[in-house]
Amino acid sequence: MSSSNTKRLLNQLEEFAVEVVNDRRRGKRAIAFKILLRALSVVFGGLVHLRFFLYRNRLLKDQPLGCLVVVVGNLTVGGTGKTPVVEKFARSLHNRGRKVAILSRGYKSKAVKKESLKDRLWRTYVTGGEAPPPKIVSDGEHVLLDSELAGDEPFMLAKNLPGVVVLVDKDRVKSGSYAIKKFGCDTLILDDGMQYLPLKGRLNLLLVDKSNPFGNRKLLPRGILREPVRHLKRASYVFLTKSDGRPDPELEALIQKHNPGVDIIECAHRPQYLQEVNGTQRKELAELKNRRIGAFSGIAVPQSFEGFLRNLGANLLYTRRFTDHHRFDANELHEIVDEAKAAGLEYIVTTEKDAVRIPDTISFSIPLYYLRLEIDIMRGADDFEEAVSRVCFTEKVERKLTV
Repeated sequence: MSSSNTKRLLNQLEEFAVEVVNDRRRGKRAIAFKILLRALSVVFGGLVHLRFFLYRNRLLKDQPLGCLVVVVGNLTVGGTGKTPVVEKFARSLHNRGRKVAILSRGYKSKAVKKESLKDRLWRTYVTGGEAPPPKIVSDGEHVLLDSELAGDEPFMLAKNLPGVVVLVDKDRVKSGSYAIKKFGCDTLILDDGMQYLPLKGRLNLLLVDKSNPFGNRKLLPRGILREPVRHLKRASYVFLTKSDGRPDPELEALIQKHNPGVDIIECAHRPQYLQEVNGTQRKELAELKNRRIGAFSGIAVPQSFEGFLRNLGANLLYTRRFTDHHRFDANELHEIVDEAKAAGLEYIVTTEKDAVRIPDTISFSIPLYYLRLEIDIMRGADDFEEAVSRVCFTEKVERKLTV
């Protein structure tokens, strides 16, 4: 089997699993798979409970680094719109004079040089040498790695946040210590860090996707929960993302049940403009109205992206969906372009997250743009400013402590 066919098969299997988890697939195979996933969820839940028990009772200990730590994360897997929130919060802190570093694990990033088990054992137990440093995506002045080595989100953050250091390493204690010593950072933001217990946050900013808060409320792998819904109590602030502006008293009552009195900040992702991929041209959103366009994406929730385009008046005649974090190859991109041209489309639109995975060596015979989104706070702007102030002026703002 060729590598392209193998890649296609793996994508189909991943799509099948996602549809089963989200209860969108029927049939005997889906039922059998659900039974297996339910059993695995019981095991996963036990491990989650054990891990929290060990840290809560100090059998495993977090490691303070002597500076402010802000955790941004969620209870679920999939797209809660976390990256724009991290970007907005980091920019606000930087603009108020903090020296900020974003610490990411770099999901699906490629290792610069993978340390072998033999080398790791030799370094740890024989020479006592230091572990390799984290990957420096941005030193605050220059973006030093591409999206393949950095990961999609860290690269996007580095590109959009001049003045902010961005580091990638699975060991966030190590990368946090490096940020302090190497760059003099006084504020660390743990990107997707709610489940990273070795480094405790002063503030926990918990994101909840208002359009699909907790899926079927089952733990992985049967559902989308990384930890139980009752762990909403760990949040210092709850961000309701992807809001359509309509009230959801049931969801807010659930949040308050598990975390009485917590401030809820409601926000939406607002389209800003179209930016040419691998180019400099920028278009206003009005350009989409009544245009014959196509769209492709490799994100967790493609429906929201496609909905943006339709709501902006685009005549969306072609869509192509890939699995989350899919890395496009030249054949796939050329196939998309050929299909778009055959459909008589005027141009193609993708997401910013997908755009960073498109090689800059590829040219397109039909215009290709990405849709730039930014966070708009619809409710709780004062609470957002308070959260920023709690980091910048800690001696003045001590209203709540992280649970």
